[in-house]
Amino acid sequence: MSNCHLTEDQLTIIRRQLGREPRGIVKIAAQTSTGVPLVLQTRSLVNDKPFPTMYWLCSKDLHKAIAEIETSGWTKLIEERILEDETLRTAFYKNHQQYVKDRWAAMVPSDKERLESLGFIKLFDQYGIGGISQWDKVRCLHMQYAHHLCGDNVIGQLMDQEFELNKRQFTL
Repeated sequence: MSNCHLTEDQLTIIRRQLGREPRGIVKIAAQTSTGVPLVLQTRSLVNDKPFPTMYWLCSKDLHKAIAEIETSGWTKLIEERILEDETLRTAFYKNHQQYVKDRWAAMVPSDKERLESLGFIKLFDQYGIGGISQWDKVRCLHMQYAHHLCGDNVIGQLMDQEFELNKRQFTL
């Protein structure tokens, strides 16, 4: 957790949310107005292993709500919509492109150097939101929503429209 200036109270909440010791945290990337962490920004290299997921959803409440959406089959439906709707597909592709740019911009120089020495540089140009290489697939709604809370993500926007995740209350 180098370069991480979280308070012990914040770390306690995050440990409780994750059910484990957090690894590779850079900062809390999104939180409620009352300070409950929702999304963590992580390093691209954790324990000398590449970690292409920049935003990690840590809210148990959001995790549960999104798991229910995934179980309902919405992931498959939204992937079908991406294939059929050129406007949605273009917006989603741009979200992936921006995610890659933002991840490179946030990466510490020593991680870039180490990823290069390990031969992983190309992966970080190919892997989009949540570490996916097929940019017309969604894979994990949790990663999409985490990105939505930290930037521009059309899938997260649709989840807010269709499931009103943005209107929910979050507990510790």
